Amino acid sequence: MSANESYSLPDALKKQVADAVADWNGKVSRLWQRDASLWTNTDEAQWLGWLDVVQQQIADVPKFQKFAEEVRNENFSDILLLGMGGSSLCPEVLAKTYGQIDGFPKLHVLDSTDPQQVKAFQDAVDLESTLFIVSSKSGSTLEPNIFKQYFFERTKAVVGPDKAGNRWVAVTDPGSKLEKEALADKFRHIFHGVPSIGGRYSALSNFGMVPAAAMGLDVAKFLDRANQMVQACKSSSVESNPGVMLGIVLGSAAKLGRDKLTFVTSPAIHDLGAWLEQLIAESTGKQGKGIIPVDREELTGPKGYGSDRVFAYLRYEPAPDSNQDQHVAALEKAGQPVIRISVKDTYDLPQEFFRWEIATAVAGSIIGINAFNQPDVEASKVETRKLTSEYEQSGSLPPEKPFFQQGPFKLFADPKNAAAVNSGNVAGHLKAHLDRIKPGDYFAVLAYIQMNEEHEARLQEIRHAVRDAKQVATCLGFGPRFLHSTGQAYKGGPNSGVFLQITCDDAHDLQVPGAKYTFGVVKAAQAR
Repeated sequence: MSANESYSLPDALKKQVADAVADWNGKVSRLWQRDASLWTNTDEAQWLGWLDVVQQQIADVPKFQKFAEEVRNENFSDILLLGMGGSSLCPEVLAKTYGQIDGFPKLHVLDSTDPQQVKAFQDAVDLESTLFIVSSKSGSTLEPNIFKQYFFERTKAVVGPDKAGNRWVAVTDPGSKLEKEALADKFRHIFHGVPSIGGRYSALSNFGMVPAAAMGLDVAKFLDRANQMVQACKSSSVESNPGVMLGIVLGSAAKLGRDKLTFVTSPAIHDLGAWLEQLIAESTGKQGKGIIPVDREELTGPKGYGSDRVFAYLRYEPAPDSNQDQHVAALEKAGQPVIRISVKDTYDLPQEFFRWEIATAVAGSIIGINAFNQPDVEASKVETRKLTSEYEQSGSLPPEKPFFQQGPFKLFADPKNAAAVNSGNVAGHLKAHLDRIKPGDYFAVLAYIQMNEEHEARLQEIRHAVRDAKQVATCLGFGPRFLHSTGQAYKGGPNSGVFLQITCDDAHDLQVPGAKYTFGVVKAAQAR
């Protein structure tokens, strides 16, 4: 077991873990040899490029240093990264953890099609002195493409068509549609992704390292720390291998019904939870199995939790939260399983990226799924495209009728769910819906509204009221970003979720350049 990782486990889980440790003797080398039979023996071997990306990136450090120097010398005030899911969540962790670094522009990350959100980011930066990074692995994902269309037109309007491309950088896989567009628009740089790395495993590839360099992080130090964890995770001694051991605990717990992985993160590294959510949910949530990650749920007393939880406490040693310390100690005392990980400084973050990537791959193997595909995310993209194409042809989305309306509230559901909650008024309908939550279930509130502090606070009130009343795990996601993150587990994972989706009519909308549809129409299509 590694020095900064410890476990407090109930007896039943201890036994399950001991059996899994014995089973994994000899399997670590197979993981590093990319043996697909550790999972479902389909295409897994094609998606393990993240195992050696750190060594490749260390060899490329001078490239990142040169790019960082270039950005600094241009005196950009802001960087606006346009992405979704795997291409945006690691940069967001970097932006929120490190803040603005002296002498470098401030990094902002846009990953929402909510028109108010898009406008808020447009207003937050100085378009004339902003460096834009558009990030999309496939280069064909709808959201980054329309962000690019919108902001490239704004850039041309501010600095002129000849100079616009010089303010833009693309991160995308070789040969993608985005690469072709970036070449045509004379982008300043095109950085390639690695085709054998899926989005959620891409933090230490160019999708994380290009924005890290642009915002002024010491990329050499960052990658060196990551490499320390890479080497530790090669250990054939399972119990001293930090990533494999963590994965064994997570996978074993899920098989015992403890499939709600609850993150407790110190305030200084709080946004790491959003990245972990995607990694865990999208990798493990499929075929009716999986681990449901729970992020940003406030801690309560031990009596507020069922027997379906595992708690992972990522404690930032320079500035721990004494309230979190007390709650976690009480959970351990009450017999809840607790994983403790000490983070010594913010440059340990890349170690966590790699530790949890290994752990997620191992947990997927134990659960018995392919930890590298995301069938329900792809299905969601296809359905959204169908709806936006229909809008292009007809000028409207297909009609959608609420099953109940009262004042400003409209309630929508398929006929089966509508029949199950029929109860007089809005409050009655909601109560009937929430009364369907049973022990071992989880509740998720999913909101297609602007992400801001006021909305977050109100939605947190809702989730915590349900958690306290029902003593179940609760999740909170903003649309459409959760579709590229936790949505895979909500659709394909354990059939134990009860969902409340919130949408709104947009007070103001924004046109997507070159298309009939607006950002509001795209958001509505995604919500459907």
